[in-house]
Amino acid sequence: MNRIFGSSSTKKPKPTLQDAINATDARVASVEVKIRKLDGELLRYKEQMSKLRSGPGKNAIQQRALRVLQQKKLYEGQLNQLQQQTFNMESAALTTDNLRNTMATVDAMKLANKEMRKQYGKIDIDKIENMHYDMEELLEQANEIQESLGRSYAVPDEIDEADLEAELDALQLEEEEEGPSYLADLNKVPDFLDDTPVEISEPTTKEAVKTT
Repeated sequence: MNRIFGSSSTKKPKPTLQDAINATDARVASVEVKIRKLDGELLRYKEQMSKLRSGPGKNAIQQRALRVLQQKKLYEGQLNQLQQQTFNMESAALTTDNLRNTMATVDAMKLANKEMRKQYGKIDIDKIENMHYDMEELLEQANEIQESLGRSYAVPDEIDEADLEAELDALQLEEEEEGPSYLADLNKVPDFLDDTPVEISEPTTKEAVKTT
């Protein structure tokens, strides 16, 4: 029986909202074409009536123009309805897209929240604190080692400036009591010389010739 009459499972899919919007847009375009055609007829009747005098001929054309105008009004009403339907369906489609995007965002946030809980579950806060304390102790030990290596063995850690100034004054006092040092006697004339030595200049060339 299914081979003869076909099965009910081969039904066509139901039209989507976008299909309905496309079909309505096509109907809108068709109605707009008809309205433009009627506008052309009305213009032609208007030109004919402007050339005729009042009488049966003009009245007949006027009746035709009235029927065309009435038909145009019907099409314009239909056009407004179709345009309103298109607007409503586009608004519904936009709302559906927004909801779909919102649901996708919510699903992504749920997945991210689940992943964050999973990752944070692997972290032990106590271990991190202990590691922090160990790092502080190691840094303190490193500073102590640097201070120990940079310590001077011959100079005391703390030197009083007042003590240094007193020691300097004592050295100056000892120098005054002992007299001038031996370095100051280098320019002094020795005691075994009676007179100061006199520099003897060399004879000039003329004096040397006279002596010869």
